[in-house]
Amino acid sequence: MAKVRLNISTDQDLAEFIKIFAAENRTTVAEIFTQYVLTLKRKSEGARTEAILLNPVFQKAMADAQAKLQDGSAVWHSYDEVFRD
Repeated sequence: MAKVRLNISTDQDLAEFIKIFAAENRTTVAEIFTQYVLTLKRKSEGARTEAILLNPVFQKAMADAQAKLQDGSAVWHSYDEVFRD
């Protein structure tokens, strides 16, 4: 589906927060809004959201990964190390 530009106005403080949040989470402001609105759409239509996102083990794993990225303790591997035969 083609993308459409949408301009949104918000408070300066909220705009700064969302920009920082996006950068810290290696995503874009547009993607954050897209995912949020898509979740609202699915819920309003009675569709289920992704079950994995609700799984407490998955949520903990994501929180742990984010903490390692933020504190610099993440161990990085090359593509070949991860996907070698």
